[in-house]
Amino acid sequence: MVNPSDTGPMSSDLLSFVLGHAESDPDRPAVKDNSRDLSYGQLVDEVAQLSSGLAALGVGEGDRVALHLPNSVDFVVTALATLWVGALFVPLAVSDPEARVDAIVADCRPLLVVTGDDQDEGVRPPRTSARPRWIRFGDVRASATLSAPVRPVAPERVAYAIYTSGTTGSPKGVLISNRAFLAAVGSAARILDLDWRTRTLCVSPFHFDGSFGTLFPTLFVGGAVIIRPREALLFPRTFFRAIQAEGITYTGFTPTYLKLLLASPQMGELAGSTVELIALGGEASAPADIRALWEAAPQARVFNRYGPTETTIAVSHVELTPEALADGTVPIGKPHPGVTFHIVDDRGLPIDGTGEVGELYIGGTQLMVGYWGASDLTKDVMRADVVPGQTVYRTGDLVFRNERGDYVYVDRADRVIKRFGVRISLLEVADAMQSLPDVSNATCVVFDNDGEVGIAAFVVADGPVSAQELRQGAREWLPDTMLPDRVELVDRLPLTSSNKLDERQLLSDAGLDRVGAPALQTTAS
Repeated sequence: MVNPSDTGPMSSDLLSFVLGHAESDPDRPAVKDNSRDLSYGQLVDEVAQLSSGLAALGVGEGDRVALHLPNSVDFVVTALATLWVGALFVPLAVSDPEARVDAIVADCRPLLVVTGDDQDEGVRPPRTSARPRWIRFGDVRASATLSAPVRPVAPERVAYAIYTSGTTGSPKGVLISNRAFLAAVGSAARILDLDWRTRTLCVSPFHFDGSFGTLFPTLFVGGAVIIRPREALLFPRTFFRAIQAEGITYTGFTPTYLKLLLASPQMGELAGSTVELIALGGEASAPADIRALWEAAPQARVFNRYGPTETTIAVSHVELTPEALADGTVPIGKPHPGVTFHIVDDRGLPIDGTGEVGELYIGGTQLMVGYWGASDLTKDVMRADVVPGQTVYRTGDLVFRNERGDYVYVDRADRVIKRFGVRISLLEVADAMQSLPDVSNATCVVFDNDGEVGIAAFVVADGPVSAQELRQGAREWLPDTMLPDRVELVDRLPLTSSNKLDERQLLSDAGLDRVGAPALQTTAS
C-alpha cells in the first residue's frame, strides 16, 4: 500500500482525509458496488495507481478530466485520482444524448475523457473540435508507472466542474475549489453526525452534485459507501434489498424518489431497518410526504438540505420535526458555518425581519470560483455591490425567514425550475425544440401535471410534423428529465399587451393548469 507520507505535503482537502483513514485503519470498508469491494487501504492504492496513470498520460495541475462513468467504485477512484494530480474532474451523465455530452466536452476541453471498461465510448472517435482522448478506466490504470506523483497543495485550486442548466439556455460549468468542497462536505458530516460507522447508500446519479452530499461526507468521516446501479434503483425493491443486505444507516435522495418509495408496498420495511438518517434535497418536499416517511421509518432522523450548485452541494441543513412543519411549509434551515444568507427586497435593500419575502444572496466559504469560460456571466451573479465588504451569489430564489429563524423557500425569480432533482432551464428546452427541422418557433411553460411540475412545449411548425415526432426528435439533445411532458402544435405564440409571452393564454388554450409555487422550490441543487 502507498504510504500517505510518501505523497507529499498534506493539504486541507478531501483527499487528505481519505489518505488519513487509509493510514490509521487500512482494513476499514470504504466503497463497494456490484463488482468491487475496497477497504480504505485498497482504495488509496487504486487511487495512487490511477493518479500515476493520469500523470503518465500527461494530466497535471489545472487540467480537466471528464468522467463518463456510471455510479461505481471506478467513478470514486477516478475523481480522487484526478484530485491527487491537481487536475479537476468533470462528471458527465452516461444517460445523456451523445450530442449533449459532446457539447459539454467541447466546452470544457478536457485532456482525457475516462469511460467505463464496458463502454463503447472508450474507443469511439471524438466528434468535438477539441478532440480529447477517450480512454477506458482500465487503460488509464495500465498506464501507471511505479510511483504516484507528488500531490500539489492548493486549497484554492479547482476540484471539480459541474455542468448545470441555467438562464443562459445552455449548460455551463460551475467551478468549485478544494476549499469550498471541503467546507461543504465537512459541514454536512458534522451537522448530520456522520462517523466511521456510517454505512451510506448512494441513490442519486454522480453527475448531479446533490449526490455528493451522501458520497463525499461519508468518505470524509471514514464511513462505508455502498453503490448500486442507478437504473436498478429505479425499482424500489432494489433500494430495500440494499438497505437490508448492507446494513445501511444513511441515505439521501430527492423528494421525487421519496414518492416512488412511498408508493411501494415494501415501504414498511424501513421501520425495522438499520436506517438512522435520511436527507432530502434537489427539489420541493411536501409536508404530507415527510409525515408519511416519519410513519414508515419512525427511528430515522429526516433532514432537508438546500444549496444552488454555485454554492457547493448544500449550504444549509435542517432536521425536520413536527414543530418545524407546524406552519405547513418545509423549511430549508439556517446557513452552514462560514456561509451567510442575505435577503434583499426589490429595491436592493436588506430585509432583517421575519416573514417578509425577498431574493436570497449567499456569501462565504462555499461560493464557486466562477463559470468556466464565462467571466461576464460570473460577474452577473457574483455581486460585490449588494452586501458591503462581501461578494455574494445571487440565487434568484425568493425566501423569507420564519419565527424559528429558519429560511423558507417561496418561489423562483426566473424561469429555471427543478424536477427530479435536476435544475432545468425552460429556455434550453425551448432552444432544443426550436432547433428541430420544420420548427419555426417554440417556447416552454410549466404546468400542473397531476400535482407535479410538468413541461409543456408549444411549437409553431412550418412543415408537416407531429407532436410525437417532435418529442422524439428532442431526445437527440435532451436527457429524459428535460423532455417536455406535452408538445402542443400552435399557429402562433400569443403575446400580452406589453409584448411578453402570454403563458396563461397558452395554458388555457391547451386545457392545462398553472403550477403552484411550492412545486418550483429549489432545494439542494
